[in-house]
Amino acid sequence: MSNPQQAGAVVVHGGAGAPTENEDGCVLAARRALAQLEVNGDALDAAIIAVATLEDDGRFNAGSGATLGLDGETIEMDAAIMDTRGRLGSVACVRDVKNPVKLARAIADTPHVMLAGEGAQRFARTIGLAAGAPISERQRLDHRKLMQELAGSVPLMPGIDNRLFDRFWNYKTPLQLPKSSACDTVGAVVRGPDGHFAVACSTGGSAPSLLGRVGDSPIIGSGFYAGPLGAIAASGIGEHIVRHLLARTVYGWIEHGMALEEALKRGVALFDKDVDVGLIGVTRSEAGAYCNQGMPTTKMTQR
Repeated sequence: MSNPQQAGAVVVHGGAGAPTENEDGCVLAARRALAQLEVNGDALDAAIIAVATLEDDGRFNAGSGATLGLDGETIEMDAAIMDTRGRLGSVACVRDVKNPVKLARAIADTPHVMLAGEGAQRFARTIGLAAGAPISERQRLDHRKLMQELAGSVPLMPGIDNRLFDRFWNYKTPLQLPKSSACDTVGAVVRGPDGHFAVACSTGGSAPSLLGRVGDSPIIGSGFYAGPLGAIAASGIGEHIVRHLLARTVYGWIEHGMALEEALKRGVALFDKDVDVGLIGVTRSEAGAYCNQGMPTTKMTQR
């Protein structure tokens, strides 16, 4: 792909449903991405720096801020990268890695496009990536709050396993999970000044979830996609997003001539309003974001 020189653009998000007061973290991530574009013009390098910045922040559900599993100790993370130079890599259910997005980038240089679990962790050690940060008090506090809410979501009966209520729930309304459940990701899409596009995303998983759960973030076409016309990243409840191959679906509408803003809104409209979903995207002439809930985002372009 060869395009004339144009203004680079970066869009960063901190997760569908995440507190919008965390937007300053997205601002810093976008600034670092633009600075990287000034250095070498590589859209993928810029996207990775943006996402790594959010992984290191500690307030977002990724990297150092990843959510704890139901055991209160296990952290399993996913990440992915893709660009229009042919680089594609993703990692699923990896533990004890400080920046999963950097691991996803390294996987793109191997004979594979995805590594998972123990093998991914061993590869991270082999190439010298830093181990994960110690579990913070904020992460433990969030976990305690979640467990308290779960315990109170259905009244206990003496001598009865509370999990049976979930298994055999037969009311017309669904069993409600706590509102504090984590299901968000962080992500960045970038248009380079040379017309190449890139996307990177990372997540600390969802809570509550079964051990080994994988969401949309590392699945190509679901949580992320980049092609000659642009790049798209999704955020929200992965179990819903993967059923629509959301990122590729939105990109397909752009292929057929739809404006970015309309495509992002149409993508979110595929879901029930109670399902948290957000999208960010860049095309040759546009950059934007849309979410049906609050989502910290930042958009910046080169001058």
